[in-house]
Amino acid sequence: MILLGGIASERPLAMLGAALDARGAPWRLFDQRRCAACAMEFEVGATGVGGTLRLDAEEFDLRAITAVYLRLMDDRILPELEDEPDLSPARRHARALHDALYRWIEIADARVVNRSDPQGSNGSKPYQAQLIAAHGLRVPETLITNDPAEVLAFRRAHGAIIYKSMSGVRSIVKALDEDDVARLDDIGWCPVQFQALVEGRDVRVHVIDHDVHATEIISDVTDYRYARQQGGSTTLRATELPADLAARCVALTAGLGLIFAGIDLRIGADGQATCFEVNPSPAFSYYEGNTGQPIAASLASHLAGA
Repeated sequence: MILLGGIASERPLAMLGAALDARGAPWRLFDQRRCAACAMEFEVGATGVGGTLRLDAEEFDLRAITAVYLRLMDDRILPELEDEPDLSPARRHARALHDALYRWIEIADARVVNRSDPQGSNGSKPYQAQLIAAHGLRVPETLITNDPAEVLAFRRAHGAIIYKSMSGVRSIVKALDEDDVARLDDIGWCPVQFQALVEGRDVRVHVIDHDVHATEIISDVTDYRYARQQGGSTTLRATELPADLAARCVALTAGLGLIFAGIDLRIGADGQATCFEVNPSPAFSYYEGNTGQPIAASLASHLAGA
């Protein structure tokens, strides 16, 4: 049996469930919003990892779970717990259940997409950039500072620059303009990551094991993810990567300890690719929904052991 986990209404999970159904692969969903009706216990013994998982009225032997795919939200902000005080029985149950699930997937004898530990590199963009460069992909020239003078010198050296979050928390990538320069003293309270603006076309690459699905993004704003909010437009279309670049994306994913990754590239007029980051839990439905690429089918194939 294949275990999925997350919010039942979220589109990536729905698309993956449909792809598993198309394969005839049995699966069940751990719906976080119903965690009060779920329970889990596991033990590590001489014969391996055993235990049980209860989802509503069904109970499963953990040894019967052959693959796992999780897209979990922070259990502390589940709507069902909104009115619960800290350390209430409901909150303690939810935290214990999620903690057990995360601990189990680290040692489970199953195909897990992705285990928790390798996803940690995305929590620090500067750290992840070093790993990306070590795997042979170019990364943007970067400055992390809380000194306005260093920012201005960096801009003089590179021309147009952008700034964005250093952490795994999503932020809007924005070009540094004169309004931003006027308030640069604000960074004295917190270092900010600045990067040289890389010219070229955006390509999101989804890697599932050895399957590669590349999507070209044409947009008239700096951060295409927020084109609608900024009054811009975005067009997505399937594309093919050169064989050597596709191989490097597969090697990078494996080198980070991941099975499934969303890799953000910008490919210049010279054909050289710059890698911005690797997302270990990509919301692939946006790309598949706009291009028809079989990303969910590739993921289902891996989970089913094909």
